[in-house]
Amino acid sequence: MNDEKMTQDVSPDSAAEETTDKAEQTVDPAPEQAEQIDWQQEAERWRAQAEENNNRLLRAMADMENMRRRLRKEQEDLAKYASQKVVEELLPVLDNFERALSADKEAMTVESLLTGVDMVYRQMVQVFEKEGLAPIPAKGQPFDPHVHQAVMQTEDPEYGSGVVVEELQKGYQFKDRVIRPAMVKVNA
Repeated sequence: MNDEKMTQDVSPDSAAEETTDKAEQTVDPAPEQAEQIDWQQEAERWRAQAEENNNRLLRAMADMENMRRRLRKEQEDLAKYASQKVVEELLPVLDNFERALSADKEAMTVESLLTGVDMVYRQMVQVFEKEGLAPIPAKGQPFDPHVHQAVMQTEDPEYGSGVVVEELQKGYQFKDRVIRPAMVKVNA
C-alpha cells in the first residue's frame, strides 16, 4: 500500500511538472519572437546609422578635396603674383628713367644727368629696403663664408688676418636670407 501511495504521490507531481513544462513551451515562443523583432529592429537601426556615417564621411572627403583644390589654386596665384607689390612700387622708378631718357638732350648737362640718375637710384634703393633687401657689410669685417665669397687674397698690414680688405661686388640679404654673397678680397 505504501508503494501505491508513493506511486500516487509521485504521479500528481509528475503531472504538475509536465503541465509546467508544457506551459513554458507555450510561453517561450512569444519572447523569442519579440527578441527576434528587437534584433531585426536593432540591426536596421545600425544599418541606418552606418549609412548615415558613410554619407557624412563621403561629404567630409569631398569637402577636404575641395579645400585642397582651393588651397592649391591660392598657392599658385600667390606664387604667380607674389612680385606684384614690388613691381607696382618700381613703376615710379621706371617712369623717372623714361623721363630722363626723353629729356632735352641739348639742354642737359652732365651734372643734371648725374643728379637725376642719383635721385632715381635712391628711389629704387628705398623700394628695395622697404621690401627687406639690405646690403651685406663687407669692408673691414671679419670674413664670414655664409655672407662673403672670397675671390682673392692679399697681404695688407692695415688689416688683421681673415679680414675683408676690399669689396669687389656688393652682396645682398633679403630679410634673413642671403640672396647674393659679397665678392671680396681677404687679408691673409
